[in-house]
Amino acid sequence: MNNLTYRTRAANIKHPLAKRLLTLMEDKKTNLALSADVTTKKELLYLAEALGSEICVLKTHIDIIADFDQDLIIQLKKIAEHYHFLIFEDRKFADIGSTVQHQYQGGIYHIAEWADIINAHTVPGPGIIAGLKSIGLPLQRGLLLLAEMSSSGNLAQGAYTEATLAMAQQNKDFVIGFIAQHKLLPDPDFIYLTPGVNLQQPGDALGQQYLDPTTVILNHGSDIIIVGRAIYQSAEPVAVAKKYRELSWQAYLRRCGLAYSQSTQELRIIPSPFKGEG
Repeated sequence: MNNLTYRTRAANIKHPLAKRLLTLMEDKKTNLALSADVTTKKELLYLAEALGSEICVLKTHIDIIADFDQDLIIQLKKIAEHYHFLIFEDRKFADIGSTVQHQYQGGIYHIAEWADIINAHTVPGPGIIAGLKSIGLPLQRGLLLLAEMSSSGNLAQGAYTEATLAMAQQNKDFVIGFIAQHKLLPDPDFIYLTPGVNLQQPGDALGQQYLDPTTVILNHGSDIIIVGRAIYQSAEPVAVAKKYRELSWQAYLRRCGLAYSQSTQELRIIPSPFKGEG
C-alpha cells in the first residue's frame, strides 16, 4: 500500500499532467471525481459550476450530450480553469492506432483540444497507445488504461490486466495511471481512479457493483473515487458531493498516517496501518 502523500508523489513524478493533478488534489483537499453522465449541455454546465469547488476531476461522456456544440467546450474549459479541476473524457478508446488517432483528434468533438485526460481499453494491443500518444503527448495530455472494471462479469482481469500493466510501464511518458478497483503496482507514479462508488446501493439492475469511499481509498489503495448518480441524481447534489469528498479525503489522510481536525484546522500524525510498506 502506498502511504506517500499526493504532494510527495507530485514532487518526484515526471509527467507534467500527473504532477498537476496530484498537486491540485493536495491544494484543494479533494480526491473526488464527478462522473457527469448527463445528456444536455445545461445539465453538464450546471454540475461543473455547482460542484467545481468540490472535485479534482470532471468526467464527461461528450457523445451523449444531445445538444453538443463548441460553446459547451468553451464554457466547460472556463469553469475548469476557474475551479482548478481537470476534464476527463471517458471515451474508452478501443480500436486500432490509426482509427483512434482520428477519434481523438477529429470528428465533431475534437477531444484532444479540451480533455486533459482520456482512457482506453488495451484489447487492440500497444498500437492503441501509440496512436493516442502521437496526438496527446505533444499537448501534455494523459492516458488512463482500463485495468479493471466495476461491472459484474467483466473480462478485465487476469491476463488482460497483467498485459495492461506491462503496456503502462512501457509508456510512462503518456500513461498516467489506471481505471481500476485496486492499486495494482508499487510504482507511485501511477494514479488510480476507481468508479462504482455509492454509499446507498450495492449495485444496479445492469450489473454495476458499488463500493464505499473508505474501502476504495484506505483498503484498496486507490487515489481518486469516481461518483456519479449518487451525487447528480440526489435532491441536494452539493451537500452529497461534500459528504463523499470528506469521506474519501479522510480515508486518504488515514492511509498516509495523518488526521485532520476541523476544529483546529490542523493535521496531526497518527499511526498508519501501512507503516513500513512501499
